[in-house]
Amino acid sequence: MNDTHGIRIRPGGPADVPAILTMLDAAVVWMNDRGNTEQWGSTPYSQQSGGVERVQRYTTENASYIAELAGTPVGALVLDSGPSPQMPIAPAEEPERYVRLLISDRQHAGLGIGAALLAHATEETRRADVALLRVDCWAGGGGELVAFYERNGFIPTTRFLSGAWPGQVLARRVGRRLGQGSPFARLGGG
Repeated sequence: MNDTHGIRIRPGGPADVPAILTMLDAAVVWMNDRGNTEQWGSTPYSQQSGGVERVQRYTTENASYIAELAGTPVGALVLDSGPSPQMPIAPAEEPERYVRLLISDRQHAGLGIGAALLAHATEETRRADVALLRVDCWAGGGGELVAFYERNGFIPTTRFLSGAWPGQVLARRVGRRLGQGSPFARLGGG
């Protein structure tokens, strides 16, 4: 568990599916209220075809994490070993961790929840002795989401289209731990 500025990050699980769906539904409303119907559409996520099942898989087949404030879920992160097979993104040519979902409760916007979850993703990537952390996101609108990831240490790599949906892959190099297999561990460096 991680605790940063009152934000506690813990492993997620199937019991967290309702909270994650609530955050996703609220995000659709928030985006739509600002005129953005292109990113996730206008149907609540929990009512989209396959939405509930996808979140259930995230909590059982992937590494999921929940950010909490005073015991209340306010964000979620899902890590995998590569991009979704449904996305037109090639796996990396090296081991990687991939952010499959990052969501925060819009009622707690501005508290650094997303940044705390990305810092946790970086640490989990390092803990796995993997040097590459990637994410893809919507690149439409004014590019605010891409800019968010850039502020959090990611560098844009590949642009793509998924149908008419403009996307951006971003990557971040993570300093690896010095494990038994590291040449620096044998040399005492690091």
